[in-house]
This record gives sequence, structure tokens and C-alpha cells, in this order.
Amino acid sequence: MKICEALSLVCVALSMSCAHAANLTPLGADATASADGKVPAWAGADGIDRGWKYGQSRAEAWKYNGEKSIMTIDASNAAQYKDALTDGEMTLLKTIPGYKMEIYPTHRDCGVPDFVAKNTKANEGFAALEADGWGMKQAYTPGIPFPQPKTGAEVMWNAKLRYRGLAVDFPHVNTVLSPAPGGGQWINAESTQTLYYPWGVAGEHKTTDYPSIEFATYFAYTAPAALQGQSLIVKYFLDKPSSETYYYFPGQRRVRRMPSYAYDAPQIGFEGQYTMDEPLVFNGTLDRFDWKIVGKREAYIPYNSFGAYDFQTPLKKVTEDHYVNPDYRRYEMHRVWVVEATLKSGFRHIAPKRIFYVDEDSWTLLAAEDYDAQGKLFKYRESYLVPVYETGTCDATAFAQYNVSEGRYVFDMNPVGGGKDMHWITKPGSPKTTDAFYTQDNLSTISGQ
Repeated sequence: MKICEALSLVCVALSMSCAHAANLTPLGADATASADGKVPAWAGADGIDRGWKYGQSRAEAWKYNGEKSIMTIDASNAAQYKDALTDGEMTLLKTIPGYKMEIYPTHRDCGVPDFVAKNTKANEGFAALEADGWGMKQAYTPGIPFPQPKTGAEVMWNAKLRYRGLAVDFPHVNTVLSPAPGGGQWINAESTQTLYYPWGVAGEHKTTDYPSIEFATYFAYTAPAALQGQSLIVKYFLDKPSSETYYYFPGQRRVRRMPSYAYDAPQIGFEGQYTMDEPLVFNGTLDRFDWKIVGKREAYIPYNSFGAYDFQTPLKKVTEDHYVNPDYRRYEMHRVWVVEATLKSGFRHIAPKRIFYVDEDSWTLLAAEDYDAQGKLFKYRESYLVPVYETGTCDATAFAQYNVSEGRYVFDMNPVGGGKDMHWITKPGSPKTTDAFYTQDNLSTISGQ
């Protein structure tokens, strides 16, 4: 057993604070290298201080840009590396002809701003879930509520409340759906979008200082013609189930409230392939599932995948027929928390069992497997984490989802080929960083109703 894992067990047994025990990072990760050296010691924001300015290539500003792959995993050798692959990765390698993973040296270069480290430490003994076991009662933000989590729900809240700035703004977003096998057309929905985190202001705050909003989002479609002009606002809450959704339909020239547009409801315009709780690997409230920590493991997972954010490269170069071009995906060996979600009795969902993989250094959701009622894996999602120069942390918005049962994939939340980069906003000043922007009345106003 690793030293920090042993310390963690001792601390938990004695009800002691563990987040800043020896050999742990400020966010609670194992700071030491693995015994075989494949996972190096944590380096902090080692690779991101190269004078980057907004509009410049993020990849070119990275310290390790131009690094070469050290090996390739494909169907011919996947069995050799099965202990280092997720079940979803093994499924893609075995079922999609030509699918491969390029493996690179591991860099643990996710930084931790001082105020995030301070809030994380302050959360020891303070952060708490509601009595229902899934709602967030209180925590200091921005920070990690539970650096040494005891439940799966605590791991998921760490992912939800990790520091991403006050907002993430996308002048151009692609939501791409590949054609059905044997025919059909690509769907490429283009939009502008903003993700807003009201508790994400730098400094020391409590979740109770703000309206009980986990995050809100606004987006407006600009293409294709079938979706152009549609826009919506969605709000997710810290302690309430479901979400609050307002949708503007230009043909009706009015905003509708859509209370059932949540959980596994299919998103409009994507042929039933993409549900409301699938973006960003998981995009919903925790109330319908029981959450269990399976453990912690090492795996080849997407990391430092700048290609998924290349706003200067044509989209067609990145999206191949059956998968995201492997030249624009990068995999490294990292430690991840593994969380199992099981549907509660009395609820329904197309995926009654889900497995999530959460990065130990940044608490970013990096992958998920969805299993159907027969226990068969039918969807796999992976997100493409990168260092974020604006925040001094790491984050992932771009992700791919593979429907292995139907042979299609989604590539979403990326700026590829749009000519304009996305932007992590850390300071207030924009209308999109105010609560007042994310209301039904404002959606009516900005949609020209």
C-alpha cells in the first residue's frame, strides 16, 4: 500500500484531517511518484508559464509542446495493456476498426492557486452534504470540498466545485454527431455558449453566500438551419433535483419553460444520441443515483490534449468517420478515482449503471461508461483536459461520446476550426457573469421576442 493511502486510512479511522497530511498535494492527491515511475511526482503548474496571451495557440505556449508519442495502443496489443485501460477504452479498441491511442510521457502540471488551496484546507471539517446524501449543504469556494472523500457523492462534488473561474465563454462551439452507419449526414451544430459559476470568484467565500446555483449556461445556435435561432438557459442547483430550463423557439417567437428537459431527456436536434446529462462527461444533479467509491487506480487517460481545442485547425481534420483523429488526442498514465453510480429504486434512466473516472490532481471528470439495463456497456465518454493559463489550473470542456451499440459518436464543447478561442473568465464585468443574465425574462430580451 502506498504511504499516502495508508496515512489516509489512519486519518479517517481517527477522524483526523487528511487533506494536508504528508505526501499529499493541496487538493488531496498523492504527490509522490508511482513505484515504477510511470506516474511522476506532482509538479504543480510546471508547464504553463510561457507568456501566453489570449488568441495565441495554447499548445505552443505549453512547456512540452512537440513531445513525441512513446507508444501506440491499438487492437493488436490492447490485451497487453488491459490493466492500464478503462473498460470503455478496451471496448473502443476492440470494436472500432482503426481506433488507437497514442501514449505520451506523463506530466502532472495542474496548478493550484493559493486561494483554492486555502479554501480546500478550510473545508476540512466544514464542507458537508445535506442529510439526503447528495445535495451540497456548505463549502468554502472556490476550492475542493472533500480532499479526502469518503463517498462517491463527495468525489462528484469535488469535480463539480473545482475552480474553473467565474465563467467559461465560447464565441464558437461545435456539437458534432457522426452519421448513422450505412448512410445519413453529419450533424454539426454551431453555437455561442457561456458556462457561469457564481461561486467562482477568486477569494474566500461560502456556497451559502450565493444563490444555490451550481452553474448556469446560455447558448444560442447559429447553425444548422434546423436549429438556427434556438437558444436556451439552464440552471443547475446545489441542493435541488433536476434543473430549470428555458428554451426559445424562433418559429413560435416565445420562451418556454421545459421542466422535463433534464436527466436522460434527448437533446433537441441530435437524433436521440445525446441526452441532457451527458455533456462535460456528467451534467446533472446526483439525486437519482447511489454513488459509491470503487477505489483509486492508474490508467492511460486523456491528458494535455490541446488538439481538441485547436481553433485554427479545420474541424474535418479533427473529426474522422468513426472517432476523433488520434493525432488530436493524447493519453498519459495518471491516477484516477473510480466512482460507480447505480440508479435508485423508483427512478428510470437509460443508463442504470455508470462508472466515472476522476483525475486525482484536478478533480476533473475524465471518462465515463454507461451500462444499459442488461449490464452491457453502450456508451463511453472521455474529456480532453488541458492546463488553463487564465486560471492556473487544469480543466476540460471538450469531450467525445461513443455510442458503441449504434456506431456513432458526439464531439462537443470544443472550439475547433471556429477561428476564435474559448476564454476562461476570472473577474466580473461582463453581463454573462451576473445572475440576472440567466433568467427567463432576459432570454426573451436577448432572443428578440
